[in-house]
Amino acid sequence: MSIDLTIVWAVIIGFAVFAYVVMDGFDLGIGILFPLFGVGEERDQAINSIAPVWDGNETWLVMGGGGLLAAFPLAYAIILPATYPLMIAMLLGLVLRGVAFEFRWRDPNHRPLWDVAFTLGSTVAALAQGITLGAILQGIKVVDDAYAGGWLDWLSPFSLLTGVSVVAGYALLGATWLNWKTEGSAQYKARRWALWLGLATLVMLAAVSAATPFLAFDYWRRWFAFPGILLTAQVPLLVALVAVAFFFSLRREGERLPFVLALALFLLGYLGLGISIYPYVVPRSVTIWDAAAPPQSQLFMLVGALIILPVILTYTAWAYWVFRGKVGTQGYH
Repeated sequence: MSIDLTIVWAVIIGFAVFAYVVMDGFDLGIGILFPLFGVGEERDQAINSIAPVWDGNETWLVMGGGGLLAAFPLAYAIILPATYPLMIAMLLGLVLRGVAFEFRWRDPNHRPLWDVAFTLGSTVAALAQGITLGAILQGIKVVDDAYAGGWLDWLSPFSLLTGVSVVAGYALLGATWLNWKTEGSAQYKARRWALWLGLATLVMLAAVSAATPFLAFDYWRRWFAFPGILLTAQVPLLVALVAVAFFFSLRREGERLPFVLALALFLLGYLGLGISIYPYVVPRSVTIWDAAAPPQSQLFMLVGALIILPVILTYTAWAYWVFRGKVGTQGYH
């Protein structure tokens, strides 16, 4: 039985992107929420909770972006020019956040400045990622396998909606992570904000889900045409069940479960995105097979991916295992 390498690479890149969203999402979320925590012990706990893992989380961004370039070069050549301002903003935000993260310890005399930079970089990066998602969903103008739009075609009410939605979702991940990893007043504030951010994220998810089918008939048909609706209807049903479990776990003052259930909400949203756009990598213009590299190149890269992916997964799991448990102002205990 022959294996469709294009499907294999679509799954690999899809996994890498999702891994980046959930892993870097919660530390971006902590940056977004940072001003809400008190100067001193609360902020130190928040920073220490991600100090051992935040830079490793961004490995998946490199994997996703590099994999897209190597396995689907046509898609890369179309999406990147269409979102240049967003990619520049995201990278500058990530750089600013990283610099602020390191210098707030090494330059304590200017710590308030670095704290502002940490929040600003995190928010800009999250917003840029969300707007990029909306820009891709609403469609990219393609002529002769090349981007044919303008510098600001990505900007629309829908892309701004997805941008704000991702900021709210990342903040939810950050709040649930801190609820799990911190103690005392920091945990209390994180749990309280997780409740409100859970409501905000669900509202935003519902708004994006309601708007998406009106972007194109293909989207509407995938979600509402019979008999496919018998399967797609299970996604919002699962979202409702996870949401009920999420709020119940928060009311019971759960620590780990709210974070896991927040990840489940992201997974269901990601599944909904996949239902909407498959088999396109550039919606309604370029399918994954149109954009794919030659089979020989895909096979050559797959050998390397089968070696590197287990290594990344192993050291990531090891890092999270070593730094399990609660974190104090001086580190894990």
